[in-house]
Amino acid sequence: MLRLGFILHLFIGSTLAGSAVIAALVMGKDTMTPILIAAAIGFVIAFPVTWMVTRALYENR
Repeated sequence: MLRLGFILHLFIGSTLAGSAVIAALVMGKDTMTPILIAAAIGFVIAFPVTWMVTRALYENR
């Protein structure tokens, strides 16, 4: 389960971090600090999302 979680986190984390960066840019926050904060928030939010997706995949086996 851990290996699948790591692989899923690569995709889910990059997707959420990228979406957060795009949202920050759309709001006009185009300096380095808001962009890095948005990317970090997306990365951190990806952990519980990855856990829920991994758990759902293993429960359906």
